[in-house]
Parts: sequence; C-alpha cells; structure tokens
Amino acid sequence: MENITKPPLPPFTRETAIQKVRAAEDAWNTRDPQRVSLAYTIDSRWRNRSEFLNGRDQIVTFLTRKWAGEEEYRLIKELWSFDGARIAVRFAYESHDATGQWWRSYGNENWEFEENGLMRVRHASINDLAITPAERLYHWPLGRRPDDHPSLSDLGL
Repeated sequence: MENITKPPLPPFTRETAIQKVRAAEDAWNTRDPQRVSLAYTIDSRWRNRSEFLNGRDQIVTFLTRKWAGEEEYRLIKELWSFDGARIAVRFAYESHDATGQWWRSYGNENWEFEENGLMRVRHASINDLAITPAERLYHWPLGRRPDDHPSLSDLGL
C-alpha cells in the first residue's frame, strides 16, 4: 500500500461516503486526468463500459482520450449505497462531441477502497442519450458544480 492518505477513509459513514462522492465529482469536473488518477491506487483496476484498465498510467491515458471527445463536460454524482470500504454511486454527465451533438450519459459505479482511502476497484456502467441544447440541465461554468445547484434527485434524474 502506498504511503499516501486520501480522506475520508473507510469504513465509511453516510456523511463520509457523501464527502467521498463529492470529492470524486469535484475532481472529475476539473477534467485533469493526472489529478483524477491520484485518487486511485497505483494498480487500480477499472471496468469502464467495455474497457478494462489497470493502473494509473492507463487511467490517465483513458481520461485524456475521454475528455478530448467530451467537450463542456459537466458531471453530477450521487451516493446510492455504502458499506465498509465500498461505495455505490449513480451519476449523470452532459457533454457535446466535435459535431456539436449534446449527450447526457447516465451510469452507476461501484467503488472499493484501500485503508488509505485510495480507490483500488472501479466498475462503471454507462448509457448515452442524445439530447438537444434545450434539454440540457447543467449550465454552471466549467469546473466544480456550485453547492446550490440541484442534485440528480432534485432534477428527477
């Protein structure tokens, strides 16, 4: 295990699980692959849709490619469940591709953490829905979602 600590640490309470989810959302909304990768163990294992990744280097490569094609990316994550060192999350993000087509991508993630708070396993299942610009729900400036912005549940997602 690395000599790094990434609080909050397991075992999670409802409050600390919510904090962990928001920290992940905030990091992903930076669209900085290197920064995001530091929340994962060096040998972290991912399944993202149909791709299988192992380790931070592959995570950085994947996220760099992902965000090159998902412009104006904005993400909301919400705690679904937690137990010990595991957290289940649901999320939705909006972005557009190079042609200007907007998408809302819905998904669920299952996370498992080391004692130091780094994520060692991430399984993500994601579906994409083409939307019109008028159907967009995420309009905050790029970066961290404002604290007063509605959650997924508030938006009916």
